[in-house]
Amino acid sequence: MPELTPLISLALLGFGAAIGLLGSVLGVGGGIFMVPFLVLVFGVPIHQAVAASLVAIVATSSAVAAVNVERGLANIRLGIALEVTTALGSVAGALLANRLSGAAVQLLFGLTLLPVSVLMFLKGRRALRHGPAASGPRAAKSSAFDSAFYDPAAGGHTNYEVRNMAPASGVSFFAGSLSGLLGIGGGVVQVPVMNLLCGVPMKAAAATSNFIIGVSAAASAFVYFRRGLVPMELTGVIVTGVLLGSFLGIYVLYKARSEKLQIIFSALTLLVGLKMLFGAI
Repeated sequence: MPELTPLISLALLGFGAAIGLLGSVLGVGGGIFMVPFLVLVFGVPIHQAVAASLVAIVATSSAVAAVNVERGLANIRLGIALEVTTALGSVAGALLANRLSGAAVQLLFGLTLLPVSVLMFLKGRRALRHGPAASGPRAAKSSAFDSAFYDPAAGGHTNYEVRNMAPASGVSFFAGSLSGLLGIGGGVVQVPVMNLLCGVPMKAAAATSNFIIGVSAAASAFVYFRRGLVPMELTGVIVTGVLLGSFLGIYVLYKARSEKLQIIFSALTLLVGLKMLFGAI
């Protein structure tokens, strides 16, 4: 563990702000970058890095979820339905963190993300070619999970129907397991699940993911806390930066075009997938 000198504290604060911005805009939590950063740059033991990452993800979710709900971006019913299996998977992942092969989990994760990144890129590029699509007045719901939100970038309301809830709940358990096992928050899986499988627009998927991952991260962070693995001072500095970045990310998410966010997210998932594959080999 590094000594928290003023210079190191400033570096952690700036890194936390960048992670908070990225996590709040894309709904990923940022743990996929935070864990290797703490381990490789500062020499933090892996389990303590995971614990700090999970606490930071809770901070990101807490900072942005209320605003996203107020603006109608987060789909509360969908989030509550998916977070049940996500939280269960998160606890299971935290309990099995010392018993499963990290290389095997990374390999499976990487192989899953590669085709997902391609699909999201193609979908985002297709939407960019056709321009932003505002769907006008809110349509009648065909299921309890259907919703709508006002998108200033599209210039109107965007309505959407939610489908494939049963398989999405199963994949959410897998996302939660990765959160508890690797400290990545699960959003890098949740967002593609909602966008590609459930048909949720990118902005709503990112906002709903931020709502979900806080609950799952809190469930597994408690397990790490009980084991005394949370580095208090280091985590406090990072969380402060995360909160600062998250408030800026709320504004960016609301103003940005969904199609561009989708392409950025596809690049992120490709990068993460390749990183996981090379790390497992």
